[in-house]
Amino acid sequence: MDTCRLAPDLEISRLVTGLWQIADMERGGRTLDLDAAAAALTPYAEAGLSTFDMADHYGSAEEIAGRFLEGSDDESVRILTKWVPKPGPVTREQVRAAVERSLSRLRSPRIDLLQFHAWSYADPGYLDCLLYLRELQGEGLILHLGLTNFDTAHLRIVLESGIEVVSNQVCFSLLDRRPLAGMTDLCEQRGIRLLAYGALAGGLLTERFLGQPDVPAEDLETWSEKKYRRFVTAAGGWEVLQGLLATVHDIAQSHQVSMANVATRYVLDQPAVGAVLIGARLGEREHLRDNLRSLRLRLSDQDRAAIDSASRRLQPIPGGCGDEYRRPPFLTASGDLSDHFDGFPPPYPVDEGEGGRLRAFSGTRWEKLAAFSRAVRQGNRILVSGTTATHRDRAIGGDDPAAQTHFIIDKIEGALQSLGGRLEDVVRTRVYL
Repeated sequence: MDTCRLAPDLEISRLVTGLWQIADMERGGRTLDLDAAAAALTPYAEAGLSTFDMADHYGSAEEIAGRFLEGSDDESVRILTKWVPKPGPVTREQVRAAVERSLSRLRSPRIDLLQFHAWSYADPGYLDCLLYLRELQGEGLILHLGLTNFDTAHLRIVLESGIEVVSNQVCFSLLDRRPLAGMTDLCEQRGIRLLAYGALAGGLLTERFLGQPDVPAEDLETWSEKKYRRFVTAAGGWEVLQGLLATVHDIAQSHQVSMANVATRYVLDQPAVGAVLIGARLGEREHLRDNLRSLRLRLSDQDRAAIDSASRRLQPIPGGCGDEYRRPPFLTASGDLSDHFDGFPPPYPVDEGEGGRLRAFSGTRWEKLAAFSRAVRQGNRILVSGTTATHRDRAIGGDDPAAQTHFIIDKIEGALQSLGGRLEDVVRTRVYL
């Protein structure tokens, strides 16, 4: 069976069974039969697809995996889960509680790979979370750390700040080629593997939608279909998608495989990609045999050139990897972030002084030592203090000027947001070299 080694002590299958659809299946308060769902994982493991991906918020996914683990003696089984805290301050105790909750659900003493998601880079608390997770890794509760939906600049910040991660899970498909704009290069340089989800765009890149009339996102059945229909709009619309589907169909016919096989194999062949996640609707749909054909398929240079040509007719998905969860257009099932949380709290604490003057504090020791704030607002004017790549008592970005600069801009953005402003409001910047 085709496998990928994320680390010397962590080997996963190149096709990972994703359990995010469980949350969709449990919509409206429905709960799956956990034992039956756990039993439905057995054929995947027996076929060699013994790696399962989930998250703390994917409904009962971790509990289902825990029941499966308890009844399995297959030593090749690997469990990848995610921790996705809501925006706002997170304490060391809350991080421990989140990890211990997942361990309890998984009925396991250790998580093979814990992947972390950050909603906002303007709030540097995401670095605190990663540092706390690293402490729990040192205790043996986590084997390895990974990221999910990090863009290239912030993956670089994490790495240059001395936080070791082995993977980054991002959307990557014929429809969404954002990882090719710098992410794959950085990952190859640093030995990081990409775990690609969305390779089939919720099924939109399969025969089911070839030659079919346009369907608005609201009229589609599953959350996954609704989400990726928004990607189609961002990429240029339904007619452009049909041109891509026609090319994929021709290649599939020439190899006597499915369009899903072609779409999956194309992503598997991309630089730095360690594995592709394929979603499973346990007990409803099973494409196990067809999925396995993706591992045997070999695309020719001519096939890849035809796909590249068809993909170039699409408009690039805006932003960097994961930006669909951070800024408009929100390419999510609901079209916004309302199904995840209510809103973003201010990144930094603010106090009010004389005359209505507002001050934001980032918490570095220099502010207390020299008696200044990160930024001050008087009326409709905000002044930001000289800002360096520091967070609390820690230097961020190592010796890498790009990582330092990105963090500084994030820190300024956080101060502006805390005082009611935005980066777009900035009218003057002074830089010391």
